[in-house]
Amino acid sequence: MRATSIGRGAAAVLAGSIALAACGGGDDSSGGSQAADSITVWVVEDIADRVTAIEAITDAFSQSSGVDVELVSVAENDFDQLVTSSAAAGDLPDVIGATSLAGVQSMAVNELLDTETPASIVDDLGEDTFAQAALELTRDGDVQLAVPSDGWPQLMVYRKDLFDAAGLEPPTTFDAITTAAEMLDGDAVAGIAAPTIPGDAFTQQSFEYFALGNGCELVDDEGTVTLDSPECAETFDFYANLVRDYSVAGNQDVDTTRATYFAGQAAMVVWSSFILDELAGLRNDALPTCPECRADPTFLAQNSGVVTAVQGPSGDEPASYGEITSWVLTADSATDPASEFVRYVMSDGYVDWLAVAPEGRIPTRQGTADDPEEYVTAWEGLDAGVDTLAPLGDFYDAETLETVRTSPETIQRWGFEQGQGQLVGATLGELPVAAALNELVSGSGTGEEAAQQAQDAVAEIQQSLE
Repeated sequence: MRATSIGRGAAAVLAGSIALAACGGGDDSSGGSQAADSITVWVVEDIADRVTAIEAITDAFSQSSGVDVELVSVAENDFDQLVTSSAAAGDLPDVIGATSLAGVQSMAVNELLDTETPASIVDDLGEDTFAQAALELTRDGDVQLAVPSDGWPQLMVYRKDLFDAAGLEPPTTFDAITTAAEMLDGDAVAGIAAPTIPGDAFTQQSFEYFALGNGCELVDDEGTVTLDSPECAETFDFYANLVRDYSVAGNQDVDTTRATYFAGQAAMVVWSSFILDELAGLRNDALPTCPECRADPTFLAQNSGVVTAVQGPSGDEPASYGEITSWVLTADSATDPASEFVRYVMSDGYVDWLAVAPEGRIPTRQGTADDPEEYVTAWEGLDAGVDTLAPLGDFYDAETLETVRTSPETIQRWGFEQGQGQLVGATLGELPVAAALNELVSGSGTGEEAAQQAQDAVAEIQQSLE
């Protein structure tokens, strides 16, 4: 097995849009593979220790199967360009791992995927062993585009100790969030830390997190943009009022929101599950710094709760946001060995795959027919962290772990179920919702005006894709 690396920089939180050229193709059905017993596997991951762990998985597969694997590490920021150039050259890999939802849909639109084999893999492994929400997000109608491997949820992390002392309910609704932010906001502690930077995908993700729970959708079932709905205007007002009245001053991003919460200066923070190992003091370059943390680095972890699903006043039910990453087989893959590899990494190699980063790789396949909770049980015992390794269960109570590990069953996203994955990817490239939100937070206009601004911008993006 040979491992190579393509790309520069750290992996982004979420892949942007993929504007792909149609594959020039050829008659070679094995694509980039040199022989039937050799496959090329890209993995959208460029953090060195994670790539090393993935190499061990491919080595184990090669030893058991006799299929040689060339593993190529791809930086997420460079994925779009590399797929485009490889497709144009007729040299796509056989398999791509850790592919985002936007990446899956964009490759499908450009006919770069094997759209038959994933369904057979899921069927062979047992469809009922997967989180159904993850399967639905990786389908186009009845066509299974990919094999969902894992996911991460967006979380509302909150100080249980402060909530309990104030007699507050967990922040599961807009009203509960606003009430808690108002009651707990003060000179030393802000009510909440949430992102507002206009050019940051994290801001748009966080808005979508709240929007989903309030019935605000990007498009309707016909694909018409619906950001000018009353539900979306209401969500814009909710978010803007929350951060204007009860957050820290200035624009906030992924780093500043985390730092504020880690310093004990916010009662709530919106972040992904990747915060969990850091909150427990397992990463030296992102350690909790609250006053209590000096004596006990695990103080915040032990005194924090998490919420995945929230509900607004116009929402029919609570909804949660997150990302599902998948294994895809390309249209030119060497189907048999490629399929064998994906089956392996979703079964014999699955726990090792999750162990690469347990805090951000929540299993979408929960178990097997013989043991329906085999993988979620194993996940709870996996070592998380960077500089220090320990299971998340050493720091978080059973309720918190249950909330996180069941999140792939409830994750929702704008546009994918309506077949608008390409539009979603394009909006993540231009971030019009984040721009509209930032203007509103800065004191300009109303939620209705912000919703209309976002509506016009996304409608223009949609038209450019036609």
